[in-house]
Amino acid sequence: MVQDDATRLLRAAREAIVHAYAPYSGFPVGAAVLTGAGDIFAGCNVENAAYPLGLCAEAAALGAMVSAVGAQRVRAALVVTARRHPSWPCGGCRQRLQEFMAQDAIVYAAGCEGEPISMPFTRLLPLAFGATDIASSMRPDHGL
Repeated sequence: MVQDDATRLLRAAREAIVHAYAPYSGFPVGAAVLTGAGDIFAGCNVENAAYPLGLCAEAAALGAMVSAVGAQRVRAALVVTARRHPSWPCGGCRQRLQEFMAQDAIVYAAGCEGEPISMPFTRLLPLAFGATDIASSMRPDHGL
């Protein structure tokens, strides 16, 4: 990952967090994803009084990517919060990211202060469930 890419991701996520709608949790989040082509897409969380209907920032960023250019491989993602210390994606968003992450993808987390910290996505979601799990269950010899 080129440092410039991390800087671009952080800038995009910080621009998105300004638009977060978080009246219930008071926990605004911005996220940005970087495609293999070098495009960046960002999103923010959008809460709802019926809590399960809210939208995480990572889901918004992935939705923006798919809407704009179709499904792409993501080589990096960054999540920023208004807290002082970084927070990593929730479990649901880790699974959402799994759908698009390149094998060697990096995830960054940043707070409102300091530089982002990074981690390989495979460490953030080890033994992830993905498309190969679905494909193997569709074979007639799946053992059921």
